[in-house]
Amino acid sequence: MSLTRRQVTMATIAAVPIAFSATGTAQAKEQRTLYIAGDSTAAQKYADAAPETGWGMALPFFLHKGLPVANHAVNGRSSKSFVDEGRLDAILGLIRPGDFLVVQFAHNDEKTADPTRYTEPWTTYQDYLRLYLDGARAKGARPVLVTPVERRKFDASGNAVPTHGEYPAAMRALAKEEGVALLDLQALSLALWQKLGVEETKRYFNWTATEQDNTHFNPPGAIAVARLVAGELLHRRVLAPRDVRRLDAEIPESWITWPSPATA
Repeated sequence: MSLTRRQVTMATIAAVPIAFSATGTAQAKEQRTLYIAGDSTAAQKYADAAPETGWGMALPFFLHKGLPVANHAVNGRSSKSFVDEGRLDAILGLIRPGDFLVVQFAHNDEKTADPTRYTEPWTTYQDYLRLYLDGARAKGARPVLVTPVERRKFDASGNAVPTHGEYPAAMRALAKEEGVALLDLQALSLALWQKLGVEETKRYFNWTATEQDNTHFNPPGAIAVARLVAGELLHRRVLAPRDVRRLDAEIPESWITWPSPATA
């Protein structure tokens, strides 16, 4: 669905961290912010979608309060459609020197039948990702590429199976070429699903009485994936030890909340 620039602007305002309004303009300008550009696996969910939970909703639990998260990830977007709808421009209008832009796409780039979203891994996918890298750098912010989190898929022998084709490899190659930090969430999540196994992984995805969703997470899954992201941000030296917290702590599911649906 194509949105007007006004609708994108309204959505952008909604994604600005609450800490900005609470601390005042002067302090907000000095405060680093971590922006997320991505799809439904990371996006903020609202009450009408519960218990579906994006990992971006849980990431603040692992970051110190002085590093707020501005989650601009949106359901159904690819690296291409996010740009075409003006969503990257909206982030670049807000991002400041010292901020971070964390970029995760591929789930919808894979939609070959949809020209508004489809990108080819080794050409247009990389081309669109470069727009995020160049845009962040031009603003003095640090871009971070994140390979797409894996779906829940197992073969007949109980082995977790990758589902993203060439996209993770294309992103890894681009990160190396551009000298950009890479969080290999695809590999990390695949290893986690393998460790948990066929049945236990159902507790991490949006499996309900009426739905068996092997792509989107519930609170335990979002928390587990956000923990992987925060840990890699530290491991790759994107963040310092002072920026992260609770990496080994139990996070109560009750900390996840779903606000009323946003209105534009």
